[in-house]
Amino acid sequence: MFDVTLLPVLRELAERGSVTAVATATHRTPSAVSQQLQTLQRQVGVPLVERVGRGVRLTEHGRVLAGLANGVATAIATVDAAWQEHLGGGSGTVDLAIFPSAAELLLPGLLTRMRAHPGIRLTLSDVDVSEGEFAPLTADHDVVVGHRPDGAAPAGRAALETVPLLREPLDVALPPGHRLAGHDRVHIDEVLDETWIGVPEDYPIDRVLTAMAAATDTPPEVAFRTIHLPVIENLVAAGHGVALVPRYTSGTRAPGRFHLAELADVRAGRRIEALVRQDRAVRPVVRTVLEALVATALDVTT
Repeated sequence: MFDVTLLPVLRELAERGSVTAVATATHRTPSAVSQQLQTLQRQVGVPLVERVGRGVRLTEHGRVLAGLANGVATAIATVDAAWQEHLGGGSGTVDLAIFPSAAELLLPGLLTRMRAHPGIRLTLSDVDVSEGEFAPLTADHDVVVGHRPDGAAPAGRAALETVPLLREPLDVALPPGHRLAGHDRVHIDEVLDETWIGVPEDYPIDRVLTAMAAATDTPPEVAFRTIHLPVIENLVAAGHGVALVPRYTSGTRAPGRFHLAELADVRAGRRIEALVRQDRAVRPVVRTVLEALVATALDVTT
């Protein structure tokens, strides 16, 4: 037998990778975290961590027990959620992390819907990371809205609940007066040799541009990269290049400034999803926010 209240620190170590990171996240000292790990290790009777250089890593036993800790946390959270429902539920704080262009698209409608739930306090974090970095953010936020290109989801999501929100097509943004600006659809080979304004490498939209290049064996010339969609649009509008942009988000700013054309040769799009740890997903207030996000996304696409 062992003290299950020590399991969260092992789980945190599995997710964050270092004792220092766990200490920071849990508001403990590194020595307190190490002591809890040593106590748990003595209780289970097998090594859970091993030294690697100046840090530690989980042993095979540690990885198995950390995985089981997810189930324990979810079970405890389920009991707590049922009790909160019995008491009336409907109140609490939900921490939502969302990237800027999704916030443009979803946040106004979400906040309007949440007015019907005055007991829920929504705190917001503005994040913009590469597609593989959204899942780790769930360790610090109740709900993380991320995106990825069409195709396989990035690794690291097996222990998470993924709630699909919407698929947003990607169009080619063309400057006014461009030779293709009157076309509703353009082919890859008509635009790939243009000067491109792009997002950072390994961001979902960049992966689509990379796939276009692979299909034609033509590396794109990316003159400038930024995470800020309005900056990309402004550069296109000023004639400094073309860009892949999300249709619903950029479409509201396109008229009179730049032209949007659908790609004819490829089904280009990004999937916007909500990622939640399973123990947080069972909380009634988190479920309410997820339902509001799904309903808001449906309004965008219909």
